[in-house]
Amino acid sequence: MRRLMLLALLTSLLAGCASSHVLTGTPRPPVPVEQVRVYFAPPPSRYEEIALLESNSGAFTYGEQNKTDSVLTKLRTEAAKLGANGVLFQGTQDGAGGTGVSVGAGGGSYGGGRHFSGGGVGISISPRQKFARGVAIYVLNPPPMSDPGPQGPVNPNPNQNPPPRE
Repeated sequence: MRRLMLLALLTSLLAGCASSHVLTGTPRPPVPVEQVRVYFAPPPSRYEEIALLESNSGAFTYGEQNKTDSVLTKLRTEAAKLGANGVLFQGTQDGAGGTGVSVGAGGGSYGGGRHFSGGGVGISISPRQKFARGVAIYVLNPPPMSDPGPQGPVNPNPNQNPPPRE
């Protein structure tokens, strides 16, 4: 029984770290992950689509920024294995899950007037996972990595105006 529980736990942990792809084009030789750029809009240069990508943040990733970083890293890693030098980001969504507490109780009887009862408490501390989708692409003439390009600078608080330029 203990082995079965350990195997179930290990399987769920490994499944929580999975990324997957569906080929829609021709893969290329793998590239270093550092060469894979994330695009939030189509790049200005021509590109070839290689695969549709999916990823999740994992069962034990806490904090929205950590979840986002996790899925983007996994998308880039999967794209690099396929020889893509870019990921055209398609979006994220939150999965089911979250913290919860359950309480249960029961009772009954069986022959001879014997009675039994039981109870239990279950606690789930697994956070909601973040799921992401993207397209692995090969950009034919990518802009230099120092150019923010279509990724653009990200305003950390879009509800506030940027500071005035001096």
